[in-house]
Amino acid sequence: MARLTLVAFAALCACHPVTAVSPRNEIDGSRQLVVVITPNWTSTAGTMTRFERVTPRSSWTRIEPPTPIVVGRTGLAWGVGFDNVSTDDPHKHEGDGKAPAGIFPLDTAFGFAPPESMGDVRLPYVQLLPTTDCVDDTASAHYNTVVDKTRVPSVDWKSAEHMREVSQYKIGVIVGYNASPPVKGRGSCIFLHIWAGPDSHTAGCTAFDESKLRDVTHWLEPAKRPLLVQLTATTYTQLSVKYGLPALEQRAQGLPHLVDHYSPLRQLVNVFPGGYGFIGRKDPGFSDLSPRLHLPGDGQ
Repeated sequence: MARLTLVAFAALCACHPVTAVSPRNEIDGSRQLVVVITPNWTSTAGTMTRFERVTPRSSWTRIEPPTPIVVGRTGLAWGVGFDNVSTDDPHKHEGDGKAPAGIFPLDTAFGFAPPESMGDVRLPYVQLLPTTDCVDDTASAHYNTVVDKTRVPSVDWKSAEHMREVSQYKIGVIVGYNASPPVKGRGSCIFLHIWAGPDSHTAGCTAFDESKLRDVTHWLEPAKRPLLVQLTATTYTQLSVKYGLPALEQRAQGLPHLVDHYSPLRQLVNVFPGGYGFIGRKDPGFSDLSPRLHLPGDGQ
């Protein structure tokens, strides 16, 4: 397991050029997918399914039944890199309460525990400190970046997530969204993190049960180029062939039991006790999967 300091991690990605997203190429190069599906653009609940394959040319294998998750308080919106997919659907902006839709890398884990106790996590791991901030101030040079405020020349932000103070960040994964370099105002601090329960929502992250999140965090392998695929059910169907996405079972794809009613969601929890899943990183070009400490606060 790689161990990185906040400053060193942020520096690795500070000068990466913006590159166009090529969803099919990213899917073709991946051997681990975390697929999140919601019923529609305003749904705040959905399901997560993990897929893996032996080689980039192998068929995808579903490794567990769909499990419940929650997303932003106002649903999903197309993230940076996917603006050309649709002009009719919502597009993400800072503070809109939407989780980003699209395909994003998952390449760095974070949490409260010291690195020496997380040796079985294969992703680079960063321990959150009392001085760890995820900056969501669009005027800051550190926008959409996780930094140790004691180790930067100047604290130039007025707004940030104080990550060590958020109990849901006890363990999580950075979603590689809007990061190389970040587009000001298009959203910041996006993670996979612990949820507050099936009736909850986030400010823009994807969240689920802690036990499942730990399973996912330990499952992810950088060499397999893990990705988060986050779409509505209809959009997933429309893009599945074009992007080379794995087939979903009808129940998960249509999500008739969720349709934004939490009582049915609780029924799903009873069917699949034990959790829900996740991942993270950032960067709309994400071809090189090199980490940038963008430990987002609860997504904006």
